[in-house]
Amino acid sequence: MGVGGKFWELLKPYARFEGFDFLRDKKVAIDLSYWIVQHETAIRSKAFNPHLRLTFFRTVNLFSKFGVFPVFILDGTPSPLKSQARMARFFRFSGIDTSASNVANEGVSKERNKTFTKHVNDCVELLELLGMPVLKANGEAEALCAQLNKDGHVDACLTADSDAFLFGATCVIKCLRPNSKEPFECYNMSDIEAGLGLKRKHLIAISLLVGNDHDLNGVQGIGLDKALRFVRGFSEDEIFDKLYEIGKGNLSLSQSEIRCADDDIPCSDENSPKPQQSHCSFCGHPGSKKAHFKSSCEYCITDNNEGCLKKSQGFKCNCPSCEKVRKDKDKKKDGNWWIKVCNMISKETNFPNDEIIEMYMCSNNGVFTEEGPLLEWGDPKTELVADFLSYHYQSWKPSYIRQRMLPMLSTMYLREMARNPNKSLLVGQYEFHSIQRVKIRYGHQSYVVKWKKAISDELSCAVPVEQSNMEEEEFLEVDEEPIVLLDESIEPQIHVDGCWILTDEIPELVHSAFPEEGAIFRQEKELKEMKRRKTSTPRSEGSSEMSELPKPQGVQLSITQFYRTTKTQSQAKPGEDLVKHSSSPGAGSSTQKGKASGPKLSKAVRRRLLFG
Repeated sequence: MGVGGKFWELLKPYARFEGFDFLRDKKVAIDLSYWIVQHETAIRSKAFNPHLRLTFFRTVNLFSKFGVFPVFILDGTPSPLKSQARMARFFRFSGIDTSASNVANEGVSKERNKTFTKHVNDCVELLELLGMPVLKANGEAEALCAQLNKDGHVDACLTADSDAFLFGATCVIKCLRPNSKEPFECYNMSDIEAGLGLKRKHLIAISLLVGNDHDLNGVQGIGLDKALRFVRGFSEDEIFDKLYEIGKGNLSLSQSEIRCADDDIPCSDENSPKPQQSHCSFCGHPGSKKAHFKSSCEYCITDNNEGCLKKSQGFKCNCPSCEKVRKDKDKKKDGNWWIKVCNMISKETNFPNDEIIEMYMCSNNGVFTEEGPLLEWGDPKTELVADFLSYHYQSWKPSYIRQRMLPMLSTMYLREMARNPNKSLLVGQYEFHSIQRVKIRYGHQSYVVKWKKAISDELSCAVPVEQSNMEEEEFLEVDEEPIVLLDESIEPQIHVDGCWILTDEIPELVHSAFPEEGAIFRQEKELKEMKRRKTSTPRSEGSSEMSELPKPQGVQLSITQFYRTTKTQSQAKPGEDLVKHSSSPGAGSSTQKGKASGPKLSKAVRRRLLFG
């Protein structure tokens, strides 16, 4: 949830829409509980162990397809305030009367329920087998994500909790959909500060007013728009002090912010508005109606200066006296609004909550060494991962799991080759052979790389490395279960054919790992493109009419251009036939004249010739 009151909608106009290349070779802190909570949709569809399925596919997808270095963050012990808020939210949606229950009075448990804890432990075990770094926060996971982002240890945070900005995050990715051509939303704190004029303490003040995960109610009667207008009236350095003063009942704000509350009592200021001048009821300008009948006023301009113009409906006078009166009314109205909001805040007990402010401003949300957090990505333990998942998914064979991990293993291999070129083999069996083609899937470009099995025994090539019942299929799809509601499931296509395998790889990573092969592929691609362009041009000049027609080169004609071209061709052919018939010997003169003159006569002329 994070901040209440549709806080994400307030920030959405300032989001950047980035492509998947934005995350390449970047470290991203991921709130693991955010992933696990999303498996509830699959639970309703009776899918088996969806939390492991989702974690496995997303991790492989992030690492291989996006080129991300993920860092997974676990929730620590939640604060008592959040536990009480979570229990209150449960009672609210379930319709249970909290007054009759002793749970809220006695307090709630600080630990997660057993089912959720088991899911977290399963995912942590799987991630550690995959070689991913996993850190545990002291409290909220998004707090540690934000701290790592603020201190420069990671480049972005992946979480749906909007209070990550309150903890100090500078770049937050709300949602990531790999199987979509649409770019994802990326929120930068610098854009929010420039667009809304709000800094971190302003956002914390808004969360205190509208509610958050630790105080669901906030201040009664204050919504997001009202809170936004209120915090904009103060600078970041004074916002907390003003909240403390107003919370204690001190409503003595500056005279520029609050005017007199009672309209009937004039202000004691020396610059109080003077009585408004009398205005003409006919034209609406200062002066009397009698005087304006004789001659027009200075605001009305007429040709003969015989009188003023009648005022239109909804007329507003713009004389200095009226402008001053309107400004004073606006100031008074604004002052009354401020007093009303301050009264709402002063009615709240223990506002603002010091514990919530200290929690958001805390800069120690994890246990680190003197050198900082330990962020290391190790090699995945393929056999242990296969055993672990085949135990939880009886229908998944170890060969199937190894094939699903192959994109992740090939990405690690290419990164290692880019850093330290050597003669090592992919999974100890395959060597790089060639780049087959360019593949575009979901709007993202990749290379189809061919790997050759490096073995001396030719007879063993007839047996695929990953033996399974799916050998007859050319492309192996990830999602084979009939019920799939996880929109983030990865579907890499892997061609296994004896001594050869095909994988989809990031083009930049392939060029950095094998620059010579990449250069050869680019040259061959350019040659093919040049040949294609040559074949698209006409081989012969042909007739002059056909050569003059516009010929598109690799561009499809629109419907109007197509019919315009065919119409020109159809009109040119009858003319050619007439010339041929006129020049051929033995052709009748009457036939020639009829054919030559027939098309030139209109329908009306032919009708007159026939019927006199």
